[in-house]
Amino acid sequence: MKNLFATALIGLSSTAIAENVVKSSPLSVAETIDGLEAAVTGAGATVFARVDHAAGAESVGKSIPDATLLIFGNPALGTLAMEDDLRAGLVLPLRVLAYEDADGNTQMTWSPAEDLFAGLDIAPDAEVVAKVNGALNALTDKAMSAN
Repeated sequence: MKNLFATALIGLSSTAIAENVVKSSPLSVAETIDGLEAAVTGAGATVFARVDHAAGAESVGKSIPDATLLIFGNPALGTLAMEDDLRAGLVLPLRVLAYEDADGNTQMTWSPAEDLFAGLDIAPDAEVVAKVNGALNALTDKAMSAN
């Protein structure tokens, strides 16, 4: 019984931890997020929020490396996902985090669409999955060339 419980926990933990996409940026965190915001709006999508986590930590007397989250979406893509499963609204709009790593380099990270939509009635090989992943890759590439 103990082994069965341990096996179940290991199985749950491996499915709960998604493998995020990580892309290095030659720019600062602020420049990377500025570039991403420009790329998103230039593509006709909407920026909903820009969350400066380091400033939030500072506001409570704490310190963390520079880290900013951009939350954005495009109804053309989001609607495709939500037509398949309205619960996609739990993971949309999209999010990309730019942060300073332990070596002082800027990284961008996000969850791939197949992980975002896992557990929903959206097949991993659905057209919307490829479109979301393609958009995230293109926008993050453009973010680094916008400055």
